[in-house]
Amino acid sequence: MTPYDAASTQGAGGPLTDLADGFGRAVSYLRLSVTDRCDLRCVYCMSEHMTFLAKVEVLTLEELDRIASAFIGLGVRKLRITGGEPLVRKGVMELIENLARHLKSGRLDELTLTTNGTRLTEFAPRLAGAGVRRINVSLDTLKPALFRTLTRGGDLAKVLAGIDAAQAAGLKVKINAVALARDNAAELPELIRWAHGRDLDLTLIETMPMGEIEADRTDQYLPLSTVRGELESYWTLSDLPDSTGGPSRYVRVAETGGRLGFITPLSHNFCESCNRVRLTCTGTLHTCLGQEDATDLRAVLRAGGSDADLVQAIRHGVAGKPRGHDFVITRSAGPSVSRHMSTTGG
Repeated sequence: MTPYDAASTQGAGGPLTDLADGFGRAVSYLRLSVTDRCDLRCVYCMSEHMTFLAKVEVLTLEELDRIASAFIGLGVRKLRITGGEPLVRKGVMELIENLARHLKSGRLDELTLTTNGTRLTEFAPRLAGAGVRRINVSLDTLKPALFRTLTRGGDLAKVLAGIDAAQAAGLKVKINAVALARDNAAELPELIRWAHGRDLDLTLIETMPMGEIEADRTDQYLPLSTVRGELESYWTLSDLPDSTGGPSRYVRVAETGGRLGFITPLSHNFCESCNRVRLTCTGTLHTCLGQEDATDLRAVLRAGGSDADLVQAIRHGVAGKPRGHDFVITRSAGPSVSRHMSTTGG
């Protein structure tokens, strides 16, 4: 695999760091999906019988590297590898290790990933060796039977062992948990205690209406304003100014000593400060999670486009980033966007 040099997108005056949308928001954060495939089938994320993409539709490792490096050359400072489950992609560690050259050059501040944790026992040491310093692990329950139900067959023990391996390798781990009104609402305080007892940050996320699935998300939607109110009835929550480059708003829980995040795309959006865009594993640039905007960067590459052509397409796509999303979660509305989160990239 021949690495693409981000310096090729720089002008004579140095790196181009003015990648901004039409509302003046600087884009410094790229979420790069490397696959739509996953070894779990979470009920709020996927249909039980998903039809996955053909190999020819998915970007090669070289194409993923080239596009990511072009974004870095334009001023992106944070790169998150996502999926699907990124660690099921063959050769993904080669991609991550090649992209780590931008950490060494100083052009990239952080290279990280979001994972379901099932393959961390195998890959955690190599991730740490590549320069990854922190990761997000998706985990909605500590009950083995409920975990099997929510993931349609997943093994909780494998994920917990993966978290152990990640911490042993020196990775900082943050837990992401989707708040589900029927399934884990009563368990959330215990999940928070468990995470904070292991020196893990935890972020709660509202379920989002993306893609057609069998389940009715309206039954599961739980506003995090309600969750916070309940937690404050017995815990002391203090707002923090912390930011990790994403949409979380953080509090300190005095009784546990840990940090707790809230991602609230429905009850309180975070669009005014959005600094991120997403690239799907098919090479489609989405500048908003909750809109159907799309720029086809794969077409530029496969038509033989130059680095300048790629940069022009990226700039054009980012310039059209909408002011905000229109997530609505009602029985009549259906999904706000037709694509699944596993295809978009988490």
